[in-house]
Amino acid sequence: MRKQKVVYVLRRDPEYKGKQVTAKRELSFGIQLASRLFIDQMTYEFNKEKLDNQINEAIDSGDRDEFNRLSVQYLPYTWE
Repeated sequence: MRKQKVVYVLRRDPEYKGKQVTAKRELSFGIQLASRLFIDQMTYEFNKEKLDNQINEAIDSGDRDEFNRLSVQYLPYTWE
């Protein structure tokens, strides 16, 4: 994957006084996209597992109202 752009940001220390200036390069677009997709996938799996556990607890306790409420929240996860 090609880099979309590279931006250098020059930052001076408040006490510059002739010291060397350093440049910081941003991460490439590919790395940013891959990290965003990884975080999204991990969040999705965590939320789905948490909701699964809550539904199972509602079934075990026989709480029909809680089960119906959680079932509505679980619907988006069925479209895998």
